[in-house]
Amino acid sequence: MITTTGQSIRFAASLMFVLAAVAATPAAAQSFPNKPIKLYVGFPPGGGSDALARLVGGAMPGRLNQQIVVDNKPGANTILATEYVKSQPADGYTLLFVSASFAINPSLYKLSYDIEKDLTPVGLVAMVPLLMVTYPGSGVGSVNELLAMAKKQPGKLTFASFGTGSAAHLAGEMLNSMTGSDLLHVPYKGSAPALADVMGGRITMMMPGIGSAIALAREGKLRALAVSTAKRASGAPEIPTVAESGVPGFDVGTWESIQAPGGTPPDVVSRLNTALREVTANAEIRAKMVAMGFEPEGARSPAETVAFIRNERNKFAKLVKERNIKAE
Repeated sequence: MITTTGQSIRFAASLMFVLAAVAATPAAAQSFPNKPIKLYVGFPPGGGSDALARLVGGAMPGRLNQQIVVDNKPGANTILATEYVKSQPADGYTLLFVSASFAINPSLYKLSYDIEKDLTPVGLVAMVPLLMVTYPGSGVGSVNELLAMAKKQPGKLTFASFGTGSAAHLAGEMLNSMTGSDLLHVPYKGSAPALADVMGGRITMMMPGIGSAIALAREGKLRALAVSTAKRASGAPEIPTVAESGVPGFDVGTWESIQAPGGTPPDVVSRLNTALREVTANAEIRAKMVAMGFEPEGARSPAETVAFIRNERNKFAKLVKERNIKAE
């Protein structure tokens, strides 16, 4: 009898412990976040990605009741920031703010991480249309005129980018691939020097992020030909898409997303995604994003973001292989 009673007591105690642990789990999840969150940007301060991260990061605390500290960890085409965040605890307190380079890098570099296994998408923040521009004295007034000139002078016309493997580079290579053109790629270390050479007529064409070029186009320092994405840009609806301008199906751009370390609990990811959705649904925030050259995309779920990034990775991998693109 004593043994049976002792076993019963131990069983009851174990059952109570399990039930208490189960009951505590939702409470622990609901307590997230209970300390500041760090959001690392893979680019230097002052650029478009940094500005958007600070805009969104500055608005999310109102939904999370915790501060978000934005920090910059530039280097190696966002690889350094990605490696760092991947190595941090999967608790939602260390996040990565990264662009399309996240999906491009696996095709160009031998990485120490797998973007699908070692990182967990919180959500897609925005799409970034690229703006095809040339210099006013180029004699080119449309995409068709640019392509006609390129076919008459194979290998003579040039296009700039802000680095090999960048979205601007791959957009130019996609144009070559889809039209049979032979525009020569000239990489630069950043958009500013590249745009300066386009404005000076030393480079024929470039496709930078629309936010960095639209003001120059409106001032007459550049000539805007088209936007690279499937839809026209909200901030410049008068400019046609490349697809509308004679290259059906052309759809290349960059984007910004928030990632967490792989293995971050789904409920934590969901909490962060909900905050992101609320921020990007705010009319004032959306207007600021559009003015900066971004198309708000925060309504996507984590699962939809996974599918989007996988599709982008496959698209870029195919292009890198086809065009035999090598990292610098």
